[in-house]
Amino acid sequence: MAKRKRLTLPPDVETKNAPAPETKGMFMDAPTGVIPPSAARRRAAPISDMAGAAAANAALEEVTAEMTAARAEGRLVQNLRTTRIDAGHLMRDRVVIDSEDMDALMASIRARGQQTPIEVLETKPGYYGLISGWRRLSALARLYEETGEARFATVQALVRKPASAREAYVAMVEENEIRVGLSYYERAQIVARTVQAGVYTDSKKALQTLFASASRAKRSKIKSFLPIVEQLGGVLYHPAALGERMGLDLSQRLSDSAFAARARQQLEDAGDRSPEAEQALLAQLLEDGEKAGSNKGKTPPSAGEEIAPGLRMTRQASKLTLSGEAVTDDLVTRLRSFLQDS
Repeated sequence: MAKRKRLTLPPDVETKNAPAPETKGMFMDAPTGVIPPSAARRRAAPISDMAGAAAANAALEEVTAEMTAARAEGRLVQNLRTTRIDAGHLMRDRVVIDSEDMDALMASIRARGQQTPIEVLETKPGYYGLISGWRRLSALARLYEETGEARFATVQALVRKPASAREAYVAMVEENEIRVGLSYYERAQIVARTVQAGVYTDSKKALQTLFASASRAKRSKIKSFLPIVEQLGGVLYHPAALGERMGLDLSQRLSDSAFAARARQQLEDAGDRSPEAEQALLAQLLEDGEKAGSNKGKTPPSAGEEIAPGLRMTRQASKLTLSGEAVTDDLVTRLRSFLQDS
């Protein structure tokens, strides 16, 4: 095998302390010859920069689209000025609010803030009509009036877009049914009011739509309270205090026009009264109506007429009575004989 020839430098070239060949670059630190980390980052491939920017833009667009959809669908909780919300936009189903319940709600909001958003619909740009949450809106308004604190000047709300007034009323009723049970009178009242306002054509349709999730028995009881709303609604001071049993009895009695007129007159004459006094008055009306009903159709007793000295005859619907000193055994015998021969 042929030997390879070893290359050597000429003897006049000094190599012991010769510097390394110079490597130049725009990012290199001249004194040390080291590329700084920041320069290394700047030298990243342009394709990676573009991919990162595209991913960030895509994520931002996705979040924006979701926020837009949430706002459009009424899933986005917004802070709205309480003064821009019309609490009377819909006819309310609740008649009265217990003062103790309102005080407890105000204390809770003062300590922990509003925990559940209300529901509204936009009536015009920047202004809203209340669907549900009347108690929370009222509590915040009272707190702001008492304290002047900015945290009570706004309310957390979901801005809904109901397709119709019917849908808005259903939402209001369902929210109250879940949170705070209404009395049967209050339920019947919202049925009657929506019919009067033309939201529904008749009470049957209103009842079936507003209380679609209720049982048939419950809807039947609500229906039974409709005569009370229609005939006594204007003269009752505390209708929400009307219990189920008394309400059903009262509704049945109101089918008698004479009883209905008498009840309205007595309630009007009684004037302002406490819930207990009103309940006592209604109980008395029902008792009097019961007595009048038991005597209905009966001929009132009379003093009768004297048909002979010491003998008086009294006649009622299917009854003949002889009374007086002349009623003797001989008279009874002769009368029996007469009746048998006739």
